[in-house]
Amino acid sequence: MKRILLLVVASLLSAATYSQIKLPRLMSHGAVLQREVPITLWGWASPGEQVVVDFNQKQYRTVTDQAGKWQVPLPPQPAGGPYDLTFTGSNQIQLRDVLFGDVWLCSGQSNMEIPMSRVEDTYAALIARINNPNIRQFEVPDRYNFEKPEADFPAGEWRPATPEHILRFGAVGYFFANELYEKYQVPIGLINAAVGGSPAEAWISEATLKKFPTYYQEAQRFKDRNLIRQIETEDKRRSDAWYARLNQTDQGLKNKWAAPQLDDTAWPTMQLPGYWADQVPESTQGVVWFRKQVTISAQALGQPAKLLLGRIVDADSAFINGTFVGTTSYQYPPRKYKVPPGLLQEGLNTIAVRVINSAGKGGFVPDKPYGLVIGKDTLDLQGTWKYQVGTRMDPLAAPTFVRWKPLGLFNAMIAPLTSYPVKGVLWYQGESNAERPADYADLLTTLIADWRQHWQRSDLPFIGVQLANYLEPQPEPSESTWAELRQAQRAALSAPNTGLAVAIDLGEWNDIHPLNKQDVGRRLALQARRLAYGDRQVVASGPLYASVQRRGNKLTVAFSEVGGGLRAVDGQALRYFAVAGKDKKFVWASAEIKGPRVVVWSDQVPDPYYVRYAWADNPAGANLYNREQLPASPFEASIQTKR
Repeated sequence: MKRILLLVVASLLSAATYSQIKLPRLMSHGAVLQREVPITLWGWASPGEQVVVDFNQKQYRTVTDQAGKWQVPLPPQPAGGPYDLTFTGSNQIQLRDVLFGDVWLCSGQSNMEIPMSRVEDTYAALIARINNPNIRQFEVPDRYNFEKPEADFPAGEWRPATPEHILRFGAVGYFFANELYEKYQVPIGLINAAVGGSPAEAWISEATLKKFPTYYQEAQRFKDRNLIRQIETEDKRRSDAWYARLNQTDQGLKNKWAAPQLDDTAWPTMQLPGYWADQVPESTQGVVWFRKQVTISAQALGQPAKLLLGRIVDADSAFINGTFVGTTSYQYPPRKYKVPPGLLQEGLNTIAVRVINSAGKGGFVPDKPYGLVIGKDTLDLQGTWKYQVGTRMDPLAAPTFVRWKPLGLFNAMIAPLTSYPVKGVLWYQGESNAERPADYADLLTTLIADWRQHWQRSDLPFIGVQLANYLEPQPEPSESTWAELRQAQRAALSAPNTGLAVAIDLGEWNDIHPLNKQDVGRRLALQARRLAYGDRQVVASGPLYASVQRRGNKLTVAFSEVGGGLRAVDGQALRYFAVAGKDKKFVWASAEIKGPRVVVWSDQVPDPYYVRYAWADNPAGANLYNREQLPASPFEASIQTKR
């Protein structure tokens, strides 16, 4: 009897949920719908309810099924708008300002997710001019679900690229959309479904994930909500205890080391930026306080000011003259803290920074901006700082990032999209798989096929960004998991109707999140013009490895995508080619352009078998391009390697 009552209650609740017309979040005011293809509008209402859609002086009728779902097909529409759509059942919903244009799904990890606000300083003048309501973005909420694919999102709305909203746009997506809009004058809709740190396997559906038994089994484990609660509870307990002890034992908090009147004459000094483990070996995890005095003239007072502290590993709190001015809780965001008016004073001013490091090397990342900006002038803060250890701690074990586990992001962030036609997919991901590149080509190829199946489009354009250059350059040829990952990306994205935007010249050695997102967007747009818009005249890529042949002690490498011809972009001799015999002991090689080919050799390798180009985490100085200024993709090949 109790079970029957529960079923009745559940049935009533279900009916109540859809007693009136409900639309998916994607279909909201300001939506962009895909032009020139059949569109299916859908939603929910009471079972058996008649739904009428009024659009462009026509009516479309349907009746909901037993589950309360309804669908209304629309014939292909040309680009244009804005339109109103009215949905009538037991209630009425009117959508305003709907456009037909091209919809692009932007997915991957943090480099796709990073908003324009993160690159605001880099593109300040450009951002100040942006006001284009024909470019719009829908930001998918970051969520996971291991139990089942979700039907809708809990939140989300379409926003235009106007001054009010532009800083929330994904930077890569916006620059891509702007390139296409300027070329075709067609409304562009961006669906930003990206999660920082996410690996490829998190974005694959359950049925397809069975191809990878290890990932599939892990996904099954995380269907257990109790397991997730246990993990999250233990992570929180461990973290809370670590930070409680850190704060209780930090002598800087106890003795107010941020205060300007503190006598720090006996404190030792350290050169910043830099990592304290490189300069003070006995300092490991915990808290280190830093102090520096700067002199400010009377003429500088009263002007807007901000404190730039580059990047800091891991967390920091900054003070000026004893007043707190800003904090950041993890290592990646740039530190840009506004200085309250009236805080700076004529003469000496004290800057204090409390840095918390929980694992690895703590400190101030080199080659980043460190300064006190006052009006149009900047006081350089690099150089000598006073420092003192506040407390030493054992490393804090990393938490379990449940949201990154296999399957979860597909179910929560991709499944609700698959009924919404898109022009194509942009994919910027791979950093989180770089330490295990062996299966990445298979993962990415599988993901592409999986998404194409769910969108029921075997030719759905899929364009990826190859990993940018990162970490310190190496003086000699060496192994590199980042290079292996790039090779896997190149292999996977050689499939039909896929493309690859090469970014080995757009990165930063000290930042996994390089700021140059405009050129990434431009290169993605070139690929889109060819793949999705049929522009066969556009040179969409830099040179791509095609084949290699040996003649004597020289290897001749042929390339596709040579455009107007191969060139060394800086006019110097070609760099970053390496050769090896069958022993795979690579040495730097000489290289010379011969038409659409490059001849490579080294006197140290009389019988060359392997050739590499730009094979490194950070192939700084790799200079093979085509005349359209697009860089060649890194590769490794042997005389038996096929395309």
